Formats: sequence, C-alpha cells, structure tokens
Amino acid sequence: MENITPPSAEKIAKKLSIHGHTRQDDYYWLNDRENQQVIDYLNAENTYLEAVLAPQKELREQLFHEMKGRIKETDMGVPYLKNGYYYYTRFEEGREYPIYCRKKEHLDNPEEIILDVNILAEGHSYCQVSGLTISPDARLLAYGIDTVSRRKYTLRIKDLSTGELLPDSILDTSPSYTWAADNLTLFYTRKDPVTLRSDRVMRHVLGITDDKEVYVETDETFDVGVHKTKSGAYIMITSESTLTSEIRYISAKTPEAEFVVFHPRTREMLYQVDHRDDKFYILTNWDALNFKLMQCSLDQTSREHWQELIPHRSDVLLEELSLFREYMALNERSQGLTQIRIIEFRTGKEQYIKFSEPAYSAYISNNPEMDSFQLRYGYVSMITPSSVYDYNMQTQESVLKRRQEVLGGYDQSQYVSERLMAVATDGTSVPVSIVYRKGFTRDGSRPLLLYAYGSYGHSMDVYFSSTTLSLLDRGFAYAIAHIRGGQDMGRQWYEDGKMFKKKNTFTDFIDCADFLVREKYTSPAHLYAMGGSAGGLLMGAVMNMRPELWNGMVAQVPFVDVVTTMLDESIPLTTGEFDEWGNPKNKDAYDYMLSYSPYDNVRRTDYPNVLVTTGLHDSQVQYWEPAKWVAKLREMKTDHHLLLLHTNMETGHGGASGRFEALKDKALEFAFLLKLEGY
Repeated sequence: MENITPPSAEKIAKKLSIHGHTRQDDYYWLNDRENQQVIDYLNAENTYLEAVLAPQKELREQLFHEMKGRIKETDMGVPYLKNGYYYYTRFEEGREYPIYCRKKEHLDNPEEIILDVNILAEGHSYCQVSGLTISPDARLLAYGIDTVSRRKYTLRIKDLSTGELLPDSILDTSPSYTWAADNLTLFYTRKDPVTLRSDRVMRHVLGITDDKEVYVETDETFDVGVHKTKSGAYIMITSESTLTSEIRYISAKTPEAEFVVFHPRTREMLYQVDHRDDKFYILTNWDALNFKLMQCSLDQTSREHWQELIPHRSDVLLEELSLFREYMALNERSQGLTQIRIIEFRTGKEQYIKFSEPAYSAYISNNPEMDSFQLRYGYVSMITPSSVYDYNMQTQESVLKRRQEVLGGYDQSQYVSERLMAVATDGTSVPVSIVYRKGFTRDGSRPLLLYAYGSYGHSMDVYFSSTTLSLLDRGFAYAIAHIRGGQDMGRQWYEDGKMFKKKNTFTDFIDCADFLVREKYTSPAHLYAMGGSAGGLLMGAVMNMRPELWNGMVAQVPFVDVVTTMLDESIPLTTGEFDEWGNPKNKDAYDYMLSYSPYDNVRRTDYPNVLVTTGLHDSQVQYWEPAKWVAKLREMKTDHHLLLLHTNMETGHGGASGRFEALKDKALEFAFLLKLEGY
C-alpha cells in the first residue's frame, strides 16, 4: 500500500453493560456530530482517502464524465392522465433536478410548470422534494422539501392558478400529504423531532395556523402514514410495524369526521385496503403467508365480514393490487420472478402479460384513473433499459411508450444476462442474476462484483444500470444474489432471513460467492462485494466470517453497530425494527445479535480491501456506525490492504440529491474497485 499514514482515532474506553455482560467500546465518543474533534477525524479520513486515491484522480474524472455522458440530459417521462391533466416530469441539460409539469386535457396544449426543483435548490448543497400532491380541483400543490438530508420535510403549498406560494409552512413532516374533497383541508404526518418516527396525523385547513391532531400512534414500534384510496372517496390512516398493520378511515367529503378503525390491529397480521364502487378490497396475510385478496361491504369492515376473492397460494406471493372500473391488476411473484395478472370483474377471465428474458423485473406503474382500459406497467432487465408500456386490458396488446435512452452507442446485443442457482449450505437453492459483456471468459481470472441487500422483505429485483456499464466494459461481471431476508422467493424467504434466522442472509451470500468461484466466473483474487445500509451489515458480517474470500468490498452507509444501536431507542428507526432484528433488551436476542454484529466481531486477522461510505446527516444509519467500524478495523486488522472511509459532510442516507452529483460517489466506488484490478 502507498506509504501514507492513515488517521488514528483516539481511544476513550466506554463500558456498556446489560444482561450481566459488559462490552468495551473505545470509539463510542464518535457519537457526537457537534464535537469538533469528531469532525476533525472525519475530515482526516476524507483527506487520507484523497491522498491514497490520488493516482486514480483522472480515472475518477473519466468515470464521472463517462457515466454522465450516457444520460440523456434533456429528457421527459411518459405523461399520465389524472383528473383532466396530463402530468409529467422532465429534465434539462446541465440541471441537476427535475421539473414537474402538466398540460390540460391534451398533450398539444401549452405546458404549465408546477414546480421547478432547480429553483428551490438554489443556495443549497442538498435538496430533496417529495410528496407532490394536487388538490381535487387541480388548483393547489402540496409538497415537502428537505435541504438537510435528515428526511424531515417542510410542507409547502403552491397556488397553481397564480404561481404564488401560500404562507402555510409546516416543519418536521413526512412527505405524506392528502387533500380532502373540499380542496381546503390537508392531512399530513408529523415526525418526532428526536426519533424521526412518523407518530401523528394532523389536519391542516388553509389559512388557519392551529392544526388539529387527529391521530397519535403511541406504540413506538409503529409508524403512521395517510393516503387516499384510488377512487378518491376515502382518506386512510395506516399504522404499521414490521409485522402488523391497522387502518382508520373517513369519507374524503367529511374531513372533520372522526376516523373509524377498519379492523383492529392483530399481532402479525398485515392488511392494505382500497376501494371500488360498493366494496373495499383487502390484501392481507391473515392465515395466508403469501397474502390473499378479500373484499367486504362499505359498512361492515371487520375481519369476520371479509370474503375471499383470491385464495392463498404457497408458491405465489401476492404483492400489489391496482383497481380499475372493469378490471383489477395484480403484481405477483413466482419462482423469484415478478408477473402481472389481470382479471375482468364481470366475467372472471384472467390474463398474464408475457415476458421472455431469463432475469427481469415487471411492475405495475402509475395508474391514477379508474375509468381506463389501459394498464401502465414497467419492465427492465440487466440488459434491457427501463421501459414503460401501456397494456390494453381488452385487446391484450402492449405498446412501448418509452425506453430509457442510453447515449454513447449502447448495444444490448453485446451483453449477456443469466439467471443461475447456487445451493446454500442447508440445501436451499438461491437465485443469482448476472450480467457481463460478450467475450467474458469463465477461467477464474475475471473480476466480478456481487451485490445484495437481504433485509426487511425487500426483494432485490434485477435492474438496468447505465453506470455499471463502466465496469462491464472494463471486463467485470456484475451479479445480484437474491438471498434470504428479502421476499424474492415468497414471504417464507423473508421469514427465513430475519430475527433468529438472520445468519441465513450472510451464509447465502457467502454460498453464492463460493458458487461463482467454483463455476469459474471469478476467483477470490478478483471477487468484490457491495451492499448498502442493511446490505452494509451484510458486508461487515461476511467480511468477518470469510475475510479471505474477497479482494475488496464497498460498504455503503453500513448498519454495523447492531447491538448498541438497537439498545438506543432515541435513534431513528430503532423501535420500529425490533421485529426485524430482535430487541436486545431480551437476552436471547442480545446474544444472537452480538454473535454477528460486525463492529462487535472485528478481530485480529487479515481483512480485504474496504471502502466505507457515509453521510454526516444520515437519519437511517447514523454516521458514527461506519466511522467507529473503520477506527476499530484500523486498530485490529493485521494486513496492509486499503481501508478507506468517505464521509459526505453535507448529505445523509441517500447520498447526493442531484442526478449528476450522485455520479461522483459512484465514480469513487468504481475507481476503488478498478484500482484493485490494476487500473
């Protein structure tokens, strides 16, 4: 390694005791972003990284411009019709942020810019706008803006008829806003200022400063959200934890009414509700691991009145429902692949949209109008850029409306995508999706980047990445391991990768890596791993378990100090995640989490080359987790491999907010990997 001295964090012993067991955390003091010594340390790590990667400065610039050069800078999404207007988003050359627009009744009518985020972002190093919601009369726009990256949004309202911003300004909200039918009343969720949990629903009336608190969620393991049914007839408050949900509702025409419980919360029962004509439709896992579809009348909503429409199937996960006047569309998952099923209400006839690639992702897109025979859906694979289709549910014909344009001469025929099956230690078959450029040789000499997430039931569907072409064109293969902890193979896949089965997530990833080595797609000398957030926990765990298997790792905003974080209920997300990881105040959960927590299991051994990234204002995984982890690795590791920490001092969990600024982070990660391959 280059003869540059890395930073060394001061050691200040901190004893942490529970269940008769004491841990010593020498870097606990890094948990204070107001401490100048902490800031100095993070800056020193950034300086060290730049010094080590100085020979790759030109490569980073080249990668950035290469990736930016594939993006069509002046671009527009596919317009969708809602309440008499066509809405769409577009981008302009050289500008970082989206411009939200609409046209009345016809696409050849004049454009109306409803919000230009580039203007809002002026003077801010970070700007995220979310939750855009138009009033039923199409005159008012509510939206949330965050310029700190703590995911605390300020609610603003714009009068689209005049272009003026109303004086109403509400701090610390979630970007979850819902208009009542009177065009004056707006429901929103407020966040606890410390834990950032969305814990209450408020009712705001234009021009009135005192907002009414309509619901408070007192259970700290639950978050609340508010939304409207697709029909626009009902306003729903959803209280949800990892395993349990509860819904309250009112008519959108009576915003001052008291919310009524749809069905009381029942431990480990999840349900979602939508409305069509004289029925509510309920997607639920009640006695149905992979979910089923039920219906009930508008005046009898408790569970004993639900009637089954689509029964539970052990081999098909029912993920999403989209209602239309004549049809319903369902997102289902079978054998790890998504499919779209359409059923006609009148006849019960059903149809599936057909897809042919071995690894792909298809999903129901934005369909706000119920009176339509067109279903908009999205399709993407590892070699097919993101595509939007309109499917006529009467004629069963798909029309391509837009495909992501990749500049610079992308030729899909020059790339190969495969879907493989690795066998895990316990005999379970784990899917692996892989892409590489034609000419890739399977002799163990080629570099491969393996990615996964594996938590919260989040399925890691395949996607097309124009940035990843920069690795593929330099000889890399890129693979996604569909490990347990997601729902890739159904709900049981998630159940088998959380709580006291969490280690299946880690061993699956290792088994997928061993499979790729065994099949000579790569070798440990050229194998790299990447994961972010809970996927960063994955990186830390497998690095401790099999440090010799990887030449390098990229851990993005990694959740690595599991036990300490889950014991601190003031930290955002902690209380809502006891059903995912366990509550370490219980000794059995404490012992199990301690056995895999990356920070607690750092030991004196050789580790691979590692790049760790974080953001100072991260609200999901606090910056001090990766900072402490790197400090401890520096102290303990016995090798001379690279260990780099990059802290973005202006952003949070999602990184940079602009579409081009984010490419600089990706260029850093790729330059690190390519450096290890001799570039």
